[in-house]
Amino acid sequence: MAILGTGIDIVEVDRLEETIVRRGERLLDRVFTAAERDYCGKRPRPGIHYAGRFAAKEAVLKAIRTGWVQGIGWKDIEVELGPGGEPSVRLTGGALARANEMGIVAIHISISHTEHHAVASAVAEGEKPNP
Repeated sequence: MAILGTGIDIVEVDRLEETIVRRGERLLDRVFTAAERDYCGKRPRPGIHYAGRFAAKEAVLKAIRTGWVQGIGWKDIEVELGPGGEPSVRLTGGALARANEMGIVAIHISISHTEHHAVASAVAEGEKPNP
Protein backbone atom coordinates (compact mmCIF):
# COMPACT_ATOMS: atom_id res chain seq x y z
CA MET A 1 0.00 0.00 0.00
CA ALA A 2 1.04 3.57 -0.63
CA ILE A 3 -0.07 7.01 0.48
CA LEU A 4 -1.83 8.49 -2.53
CA GLY A 5 -2.92 11.79 -1.01
CA THR A 6 -3.09 13.83 2.18
CA GLY A 7 -5.21 16.76 3.27
CA ILE A 8 -5.70 19.05 6.24
CA ASP A 9 -8.20 21.79 7.01
CA ILE A 10 -9.02 24.14 9.87
CA VAL A 11 -12.36 25.83 10.56
CA GLU A 12 -13.19 28.72 12.89
CA VAL A 13 -16.03 27.41 15.05
CA ASP A 14 -17.62 30.84 15.68
CA ARG A 15 -17.66 31.65 11.98
CA LEU A 16 -19.37 28.37 11.09
CA GLU A 17 -21.88 28.81 13.92
CA GLU A 18 -22.72 32.31 12.62
CA THR A 19 -23.21 30.89 9.12
CA ILE A 20 -25.52 28.20 10.49
CA VAL A 21 -27.59 30.86 12.31
CA ARG A 22 -27.82 32.94 9.10
CA ARG A 23 -28.60 30.11 6.69
CA GLY A 24 -30.25 27.64 9.06
CA GLU A 25 -31.71 24.33 8.02
CA ARG A 26 -31.00 24.95 4.35
CA LEU A 27 -27.25 24.98 4.96
CA LEU A 28 -27.29 22.02 7.33
CA ASP A 29 -29.36 19.95 4.90
CA ARG A 30 -27.09 20.83 1.95
CA VAL A 31 -23.78 20.10 3.67
CA PHE A 32 -24.40 17.36 6.25
CA THR A 33 -26.05 13.95 6.00
CA ALA A 34 -28.95 13.01 8.28
CA ALA A 35 -26.61 10.87 10.41
CA GLU A 36 -24.09 13.74 10.77
CA ARG A 37 -26.87 16.14 11.75
CA ASP A 38 -28.23 13.67 14.28
CA TYR A 39 -24.79 13.21 15.87
CA CYS A 40 -23.96 16.92 16.01
CA GLY A 41 -27.43 17.92 17.15
CA LYS A 42 -27.14 15.76 20.26
CA ARG A 43 -23.93 17.45 21.47
CA PRO A 44 -23.94 20.27 24.04
CA ARG A 45 -22.42 22.67 21.49
CA PRO A 46 -23.29 21.30 18.03
CA GLY A 47 -21.27 23.95 16.17
CA ILE A 48 -17.96 22.50 17.34
CA HIS A 49 -18.87 19.10 15.91
CA TYR A 50 -20.26 20.55 12.67
CA ALA A 51 -16.97 22.44 12.29
CA GLY A 52 -14.99 19.23 12.77
CA ARG A 53 -17.02 17.43 10.14
CA PHE A 54 -16.79 20.38 7.76
CA ALA A 55 -12.99 20.39 8.17
CA ALA A 56 -12.89 16.62 7.60
CA LYS A 57 -14.85 16.92 4.36
CA GLU A 58 -12.43 19.60 3.12
CA ALA A 59 -9.40 17.50 4.18
CA VAL A 60 -10.76 14.49 2.28
CA LEU A 61 -11.22 16.62 -0.85
CA LYS A 62 -7.56 17.61 -0.62
CA ALA A 63 -6.52 13.98 -0.12
CA ILE A 64 -8.38 12.92 -3.29
CA ARG A 65 -6.92 15.96 -5.09
CA THR A 66 -10.11 17.63 -6.18
CA GLY A 67 -12.51 20.33 -5.07
CA TRP A 68 -16.26 20.62 -5.17
CA VAL A 69 -16.13 19.82 -8.86
CA GLN A 70 -16.27 16.72 -11.00
CA GLY A 71 -19.74 15.88 -9.70
CA ILE A 72 -18.78 15.80 -6.02
CA GLY A 73 -21.32 17.03 -3.48
CA TRP A 74 -21.00 17.79 0.23
CA LYS A 75 -22.91 14.68 1.24
CA ASP A 76 -20.68 12.43 -0.90
CA ILE A 77 -18.27 12.58 2.06
CA GLU A 78 -19.83 11.41 5.32
CA VAL A 79 -18.06 11.36 8.67
CA GLU A 80 -19.07 8.33 10.71
CA LEU A 81 -17.96 6.85 14.00
CA GLY A 82 -15.92 3.65 14.00
CA PRO A 83 -16.43 0.83 16.49
CA GLY A 84 -14.19 2.51 19.08
CA GLY A 85 -15.77 5.94 18.60
CA GLU A 86 -13.02 7.10 16.26
CA PRO A 87 -14.00 9.14 13.19
CA SER A 88 -14.06 7.39 9.86
CA VAL A 89 -15.23 8.46 6.44
CA ARG A 90 -17.67 6.92 3.96
CA LEU A 91 -17.58 8.05 0.35
CA THR A 92 -20.44 7.88 -2.12
CA GLY A 93 -21.27 9.40 -5.51
CA GLY A 94 -18.62 11.54 -7.17
CA ALA A 95 -16.20 11.31 -4.22
CA LEU A 96 -16.26 7.52 -4.37
CA ALA A 97 -15.79 7.57 -8.15
CA ARG A 98 -12.74 9.86 -7.78
CA ALA A 99 -11.25 7.66 -5.02
CA ASN A 100 -11.73 4.55 -7.17
CA GLU A 101 -10.12 6.32 -10.13
CA MET A 102 -7.09 7.09 -7.96
CA GLY A 103 -6.88 3.50 -6.63
CA ILE A 104 -7.72 4.55 -3.07
CA VAL A 105 -8.86 1.69 -0.84
CA ALA A 106 -9.00 3.54 2.51
CA ILE A 107 -9.07 7.09 3.82
CA HIS A 108 -7.98 7.63 7.40
CA ILE A 109 -9.15 10.79 9.15
CA SER A 110 -8.49 12.53 12.43
CA ILE A 111 -10.53 15.39 13.90
CA SER A 112 -9.70 17.63 16.84
CA HIS A 113 -11.20 20.82 18.18
CA THR A 114 -11.00 23.52 20.79
CA GLU A 115 -13.63 26.04 21.71
CA HIS A 116 -12.55 28.23 18.76
CA HIS A 117 -11.13 25.95 16.06
CA ALA A 118 -11.69 22.53 14.54
CA VAL A 119 -9.01 20.79 12.52
CA ALA A 120 -9.06 17.58 10.51
CA SER A 121 -6.55 15.59 8.51
CA ALA A 122 -7.04 12.87 5.92
CA VAL A 123 -4.65 10.30 4.47
CA ALA A 124 -5.66 8.35 1.35
CA GLU A 125 -4.14 4.89 1.07
CA GLY A 126 -4.15 2.50 -1.86
CA GLU A 127 -2.51 1.14 -4.95
CA LYS A 128 -1.87 3.32 -7.95
CA PRO A 129 -4.16 2.13 -10.76
CA ASN A 130 -2.64 0.71 -13.93
CA PRO A 131 -2.73 3.19 -16.82
